[in-house]
Amino acid sequence: MTTAAVDDVSSGRKGDGSQGTVGAGRAFAWLLVVTGAAGLVAAWVITIDKIKLAEDPTFKPGCSLNPIVSCGNIMTSDQASAFGFPNPMLGLVTYAMVIAIGVGVLAGARYRRWFWLGLNAGTLFGVGFCTWLQYQSLYNINSLCLWCCLAWVATIVMFCYVTLHNIKHRIIKVPEGLRNGLLEFHWVPSVLWIGIIGMLILTRWWDFWTGTA
Repeated sequence: MTTAAVDDVSSGRKGDGSQGTVGAGRAFAWLLVVTGAAGLVAAWVITIDKIKLAEDPTFKPGCSLNPIVSCGNIMTSDQASAFGFPNPMLGLVTYAMVIAIGVGVLAGARYRRWFWLGLNAGTLFGVGFCTWLQYQSLYNINSLCLWCCLAWVATIVMFCYVTLHNIKHRIIKVPEGLRNGLLEFHWVPSVLWIGIIGMLILTRWWDFWTGTA
């Protein structure tokens, strides 16, 4: 299976207190660390720019490149504080947690099934929230933030591979044929998902990208 390079440690039942725990391969652990770090960097930069913008309304974030790629428009929108506080503050906490989990796995940590399900639920919430933000960005705010796009990609990849990990170890039960297909072509869901978002961005502002606006 091609997933051996992504997640090559199966569930274990030992007599040393780790009974019923599930580990993961180094590549999967590094994926958690890298995607968590990418999301954390994006959240950190957005937080710093948002503070500067609050202090100086004339401040222009470095990623505000044109009328479409305009982080400032995103940061000053109502959607940028969906829960009553700046969205990136949530990212600072959650992405850091993912990095910590990845580092733990690299160090040989094994977690119980409920832990992996909890991580899956957290990444599901994250990818759902990102999907809502994508819709708001494209069709209501009418602007893109490059740092937000980085966080979107990181969260999508994170969710896909956490779900794949749980399917591989049968923490999440799916038909065997589907399981085998996902394990063999593990890269397809995230690539297809990100590709669809790219196409939506391309078609949303087609006239602008092609210079016919």
